[in-house]
Amino acid sequence: MVALPLRHTWRWVAAGVLGLGFVWLASSLWNNENVDHGTIAKFMFSDQIVHGAVLTIVLTFLAMVLSTILGVVLALMRLSSNPVLSGLAWLYIWVFRGTPLLVQIVFWGYLGLLYKQISLGVPFTDFTVFAIDTNTLIPAFVAGVIALTTNQAAYTAEIVRAGMLSVDPGQKEAAYSLGMTPLFCLLKVELPQAMRVIIPPMGNETISMLKDTALLSLIAVLELYTVAERISAQNLRQVELLVVVSCWYLVLTSVLSVPQYYLERRFGRGSRVLGPTPVGRVVALLRRQPKPRVTDKESL
Repeated sequence: MVALPLRHTWRWVAAGVLGLGFVWLASSLWNNENVDHGTIAKFMFSDQIVHGAVLTIVLTFLAMVLSTILGVVLALMRLSSNPVLSGLAWLYIWVFRGTPLLVQIVFWGYLGLLYKQISLGVPFTDFTVFAIDTNTLIPAFVAGVIALTTNQAAYTAEIVRAGMLSVDPGQKEAAYSLGMTPLFCLLKVELPQAMRVIIPPMGNETISMLKDTALLSLIAVLELYTVAERISAQNLRQVELLVVVSCWYLVLTSVLSVPQYYLERRFGRGSRVLGPTPVGRVVALLRRQPKPRVTDKESL
């Protein structure tokens, strides 16, 4: 007797129906007479759009690196037994997580309306070491990085804190009993175990950050969406430029999902059974040899 695998007929039927629905929707959008395909092809890889995409990547990278550093510091402050440090970190998170990112971007972008100059000197006196125009010190690009960084740091701090709390307290006690310093214990014992909890939400935050850069159009930062918006204001092809922008965002977010997947596998070793990677599945499928058929006579 030969055991046959369980067949999931309705699963494939549902997948086929959904696939046909997706093809129909894509076809109706593509064949819409109100969509100019020539405009999409013209601007998909134009110099302006590519430059905007590069600036979007730079903004995302800078904001995530800086916010991760600041978020780790805030998380350690929140976990500190010092009530002053813990209170300051809580206040920071309360302010920047409780106000909309849009408001924070506008605040930093128009900081020059509040303070015309930023100076360094002795408080309550006229003595000034130096003074510089606010808009010169904080142009639109810098204001955008500051806004994205300070906002994201509040969320990163809570993610890191949750990861640190997921580590068994006995791990820290055992490390201290072996003579490890607090910093060495943090880097070698706590963080490696906390990363399996930290990586998935941080990957999602990175993808969200990539898309949140579009909000910087309010302060005229020439990232991907702002460039497309300015082009569409000239040729009045808003839908076509939105298609171009959507394609770029889909490609960039798909690329960012790859390192997230492998980082999750890397730090998830030992905590769960890891299946083969997508590449491994394809290789295994190509190498699979057909099994010889067994007749009833041979089985007997």
